[in-house]
Amino acid sequence: MFFFGLLSFQLYSQELLPFVENYSKSNYQGDNQIWNVAQGNDKAMYFANNHYFLRYDGVLWEKYMLPNKTIIRSVMVDGDKIYSGSYKEFGYWVRKDGKMIYTSISNSTTVFDEKENEEIWKIFKIQNIIYFQSFNGIFLYDGKKIKKTPLPFLISYCFVIDNQLLIASVNKGIYRMNNAKIEKIKGWSIIDNNVIHSIEKHQNKIYIFTQKNGVFVEEKGSLHPWKNPLNDKLKGYNINVARFIKNNKLIIGTATKGVFIFDLKNNSFQNINRNNVLINNSILSIGQDKEDDLWLGLDNGIAHIEVNSPISIFYDNSGILGSVYSVATTEKGYLMASNHGIFEYENKNLSLIPNTQGQAWNISKINNKYLIGHQEGTFVYDNGMFSKLNSINGGWNLTKSNIDNSYLQATYSGVVIYNNGNDLSQNIVVKGLLKPIKQVSKIRKNEIWAADNYRGLYRILYNNAFGTTKVENVTQRCKITNDFGVKIFEFRNEVLFLIQNSWYTYNPISNQLEKNEVFNSNFKNVSDIVAIDESHFMVLQQGFLYHIYANGNKFVWNHIQEKYYKGKIINDNLKIFKSKDHYLLNLDDGFIALQSKYEDSPKVVDIKLEAYNNENLVQNKSKISYNSELRINVISGIFGTLKPNLFYKIDGKSNYISINEGVIVLNNLTSGSHKITIFNNNGLQYYSISNFQFVVAKPWYFSFWMLLIYILLISVIFYLYYKWNKIRYIQKLALREEELKHQKKILEMELKAENELNSKEYERHILELEIKSKSSEVLGKSLSIAKQSEMIENIQEILDNETDFNTLKSAIKKAIKSNAANKHEWETFEENLNQIHNQFSNNLSQKYPNLTSKDIKLCIYLKMNLSSKEIAPLMNISFRSIEIQRYRLRKKLNLAKEENLSKFLLSFN
Repeated sequence: MFFFGLLSFQLYSQELLPFVENYSKSNYQGDNQIWNVAQGNDKAMYFANNHYFLRYDGVLWEKYMLPNKTIIRSVMVDGDKIYSGSYKEFGYWVRKDGKMIYTSISNSTTVFDEKENEEIWKIFKIQNIIYFQSFNGIFLYDGKKIKKTPLPFLISYCFVIDNQLLIASVNKGIYRMNNAKIEKIKGWSIIDNNVIHSIEKHQNKIYIFTQKNGVFVEEKGSLHPWKNPLNDKLKGYNINVARFIKNNKLIIGTATKGVFIFDLKNNSFQNINRNNVLINNSILSIGQDKEDDLWLGLDNGIAHIEVNSPISIFYDNSGILGSVYSVATTEKGYLMASNHGIFEYENKNLSLIPNTQGQAWNISKINNKYLIGHQEGTFVYDNGMFSKLNSINGGWNLTKSNIDNSYLQATYSGVVIYNNGNDLSQNIVVKGLLKPIKQVSKIRKNEIWAADNYRGLYRILYNNAFGTTKVENVTQRCKITNDFGVKIFEFRNEVLFLIQNSWYTYNPISNQLEKNEVFNSNFKNVSDIVAIDESHFMVLQQGFLYHIYANGNKFVWNHIQEKYYKGKIINDNLKIFKSKDHYLLNLDDGFIALQSKYEDSPKVVDIKLEAYNNENLVQNKSKISYNSELRINVISGIFGTLKPNLFYKIDGKSNYISINEGVIVLNNLTSGSHKITIFNNNGLQYYSISNFQFVVAKPWYFSFWMLLIYILLISVIFYLYYKWNKIRYIQKLALREEELKHQKKILEMELKAENELNSKEYERHILELEIKSKSSEVLGKSLSIAKQSEMIENIQEILDNETDFNTLKSAIKKAIKSNAANKHEWETFEENLNQIHNQFSNNLSQKYPNLTSKDIKLCIYLKMNLSSKEIAPLMNISFRSIEIQRYRLRKKLNLAKEENLSKFLLSFN
């Protein structure tokens, strides 16, 4: 073990400061200087900002200009009126229909001479008379008339002390005005030739604040310099403004060093300037709200300082400190573990401990010692001395066992047990789990729960000799696949596990993880949780911090406003250090100190609702146009820690919706009546505190006149449709009639054509019948001729065979008689044959002109498919002659040997 020196060289001065909320020109869209600040009876803050008159109600910034666009130097609140003074102009503002309306007082009468260059720098009220002060005179206004009181000297400012008006000249001392008479205050000549910027009375003492010579105090008739060690420094800072506030505190605003907050009870002070949190060092004006918090008008911007808040902030704007992962209080200040090393803060000095550079994770107090987990090992701070305890790297967290006095440390390489808090040099490394462990817990003997930095929950069992007997991955065994970033939380002697937005407890009987009904119903969507004590803990839910007080079976939620830590929470490294009446929470650039006891939020909160539609103020139960945005500003007039945690419901739906930054924006609303109900949550339940009702008009296309137009249009359409149908019907009838006529004509033509066709068909049929008849007749005649030929042949045969003349004569007569009638038939046969085959004969004669009539007649018989034997009697020649004639015919027709004469003639056309 070795020791380091007490402290390294001093890096810079820092201190725990009240929370400061800065507003730059980008917020209020105005000019640089803020000459005056006041809070109205409507709880809104009003500012004199050069060319602009500013208003801020905690939700919306508004800016206005005077009609003559002159520079506004002063504001003062009296009832519902906000008086303002500018160059050769003063008057008042009132709020009407969501806008500030200005009324000039000086413009109604001849107040300022043309040659005067007067500016109203201060406004105040004494016994119902409003005073407007310039550098050359005072203008008194009783509500009706203006009285001008010129002064014989140049003045800086006027001040009201004990209902009397004190006038501070530029170089001739301080005067008192009494019944329009001006007299110099005796005994105060020590401050002659000084520019007086403020006079305040506090605890029967009058404090006079000069610009360059510090503070003077008048007590028991004697005026002397303020006996404070800081008074000499104030002379070099140029005092611009000063004011006493409650709790015996004095506020001094300077031109070069920001603002000083003096606590006269213990003679201590805080200096808020640009080196820590203020955006500008030049303080031009000081105002207070009804929460007794400060509003500073700066040379460039506005600052809201919560001097009475239970929350304080340790800032580091330089980046030297780095991100703070753990913080603890010491007897003289604070210890901080950051990613840059281990720092000590004492006597407003912040110092880096030598040789501790690197990532420091955790600071825990054991008895009177501080155990510090660091990437290079574990360190101990004891009575101002630092020493390295061991080389076990990465002590993320340290947890005290609930069943004994041992401590368990979660490190890069597993779990370390310290059994003796008085002798931390003795430790035991738990074997069997060589993993980066982020969180540990021990609520049963010989059992440790350990959460891996990445994924997995482990249950470690060991014997009395600290020998590991079992190490099991419980999430894996319970088949919980998504077990990344497990959180362990001890509550009322029970250990709970937060695994992917679900809470589990371990059932030793079933040896299984079971969902915890109480925590799953009360703490949904929680990403981190850290214990403060047995009844208090902190949760991070959807990016918002809540302080939880467990009161029996109820959980009281205290919302910590996001502005105190916005963008500064270190995910998965939320740590709390409790110290007496407050606790510390680490941030990305320092830490936040919160008092253990908060003031209970009031159940009933006085709020004001201002609704706007198309930038026009909408009154309750009014109508807005369809498909337009409705913006409802929920104004509480509370700017500090007591600002209520408000929610709303629309039309009585079940879900409470948080009101972010005091604004409710509604779009795509259905037509009809709607109701917005505002609720305050005091940490335990919701209370209805206000409501706003409105009606969304029907879409323009459903308005009365549009419906009337629709009816007229539909009527016209139906009428036109009726007329069109009627015309179409008439046209259809005419067309039908024309079509019928046309069809009739076509039918007649078709009938005529059909009749003609039938007639032709009939004629053709008759002709065919005639041809058939003649063909039959020809055939019959041919057969008759054949019989005659046969008769001749018979006679010839008789002549050849019979010798007897009588018998021969008788036989010949008989044969001739049987065939005598065939001569007429032959003539008819030839006539019909020529008619039937006339075309054939002509075609044959044209193609073969060398054919004789006998050749053509033979061709006709062959075409009729008659044999040579049948043809011979028809042509009255022998069978032999027919064969010879056929041979000759073949030659005339030029037929080849293989060609058939009959087939040729049959196919010839």
